Amino acid sequence: MNGTFFCNKCGAQNAVGAQFCSRCGAPTSPTASAAATPPASGSSPFGSAVPPGVPVYSPGVLTASSLYGGFWIRVLAAIIDTVILRVVVIPVHLFFGGLGLAGMMSGIHHPAGLAILGGGVTLIALVFASWLYEAFMESSSYQATLGKMICGLKVTDLYGNRISFERATGRHFAKWVSAAILWIGFIMVGFTERKQGLHDLIAGTLVRRG
Repeated sequence: MNGTFFCNKCGAQNAVGAQFCSRCGAPTSPTASAAATPPASGSSPFGSAVPPGVPVYSPGVLTASSLYGGFWIRVLAAIIDTVILRVVVIPVHLFFGGLGLAGMMSGIHHPAGLAILGGGVTLIALVFASWLYEAFMESSSYQATLGKMICGLKVTDLYGNRISFERATGRHFAKWVSAAILWIGFIMVGFTERKQGLHDLIAGTLVRRG
């Protein structure tokens, strides 16, 4: 079978070891499938009859909202990550800002040049810090940035597996495309079947809950 199998729910072909179907998102492992299927009415999870009037526990059916991270929870995670990155880059900004102030106090004729230089260096530091932070964290065993971990999210490939540093890098810079088209690439998260933004579609990734 060349390391593939077919989903019992939709018939899509998946790679061996995938935890969820790449097309419909249904769990592929027997234990996950059993957990997602509620027991028949009037019976217990162990197959024995339940007397009338006794409540039976019925697990909820897995849906897109329970499997994938939606728009607003991802916005919250992004805000947390932005705050974290700003805190990391603040020392760079303060350093160059201090140079500009020192230049003004010492009579340097062009202290504004130091301020402009400082702003440019701060921007470059923020770009690099953001890239390395996301790429390393999302390709690590945590599979998430600190913001996503706080919100109970993790990034996977289409089969539910951990992504590589290269794929995480591609996903990060694909966000620039999502932002360039009036942020429509991010808004797509609220309307696509598996809550994927344009950057997720480009990189072949999913943002899952749990």
